[in-house]
Amino acid sequence: MGCATSKRSKRPPGYEEPTVLAAETPFTVSEVEALHELYKKLSNSIIADGLIHKEEFQLALFKNRNRSNLFADRIFDLFDVKRNGVIEFGEFVRSLGVFHPNAPVADKIAFAFRLYDLRQTGFIEREELKEMVLALLHESDLVLSEDFVQTIVDKTFSEADTKGDGKIDLEEWKEFVSKHPSLIKNMTLPYLKDITLAFPSFVVRSEIEDSEV
Repeated sequence: MGCATSKRSKRPPGYEEPTVLAAETPFTVSEVEALHELYKKLSNSIIADGLIHKEEFQLALFKNRNRSNLFADRIFDLFDVKRNGVIEFGEFVRSLGVFHPNAPVADKIAFAFRLYDLRQTGFIEREELKEMVLALLHESDLVLSEDFVQTIVDKTFSEADTKGDGKIDLEEWKEFVSKHPSLIKNMTLPYLKDITLAFPSFVVRSEIEDSEV
């Protein structure tokens, strides 16, 4: 009994039992346990405190702890549900669950919407979309002219902003994505059905694949 208690006391803040997380996500108990092994590796890569800090997250995604990137920042912020500057294990599993092939499409659409809603106003505004497009291009090592980027933004708004109020709300976003499902292609990671101990660098990989089509 003493050992069990001492084991529990060593659990880092935010740890949740695999059975609980499996019941609330598309993952099985064994997959959650495998994710915990991955989580332990990531959360001790720079600061050995059992929590994923932003530098550790960036190191896992981009192999560079000091590389500043808006897209990585947004992903981190959305994983950090409690907004306490770290990603706890429960947050890690629940957030990754959105990217599971069996996760509801509505969850993927909502996550993508929040990704682009940089200022958390409940709308995607022109400047926010432009900032995200530039960040994605930067991550894919693509260089496009200012005019071309503006054309992408203008075309998106001309089709998505059906109310004509200069911003895209969630309902407009859902409708837009239903016509262009490729927009949330990188919201599904097929290999989450077969968990490995390699962190999913979905951000960079998906965008590079798209640029090569």
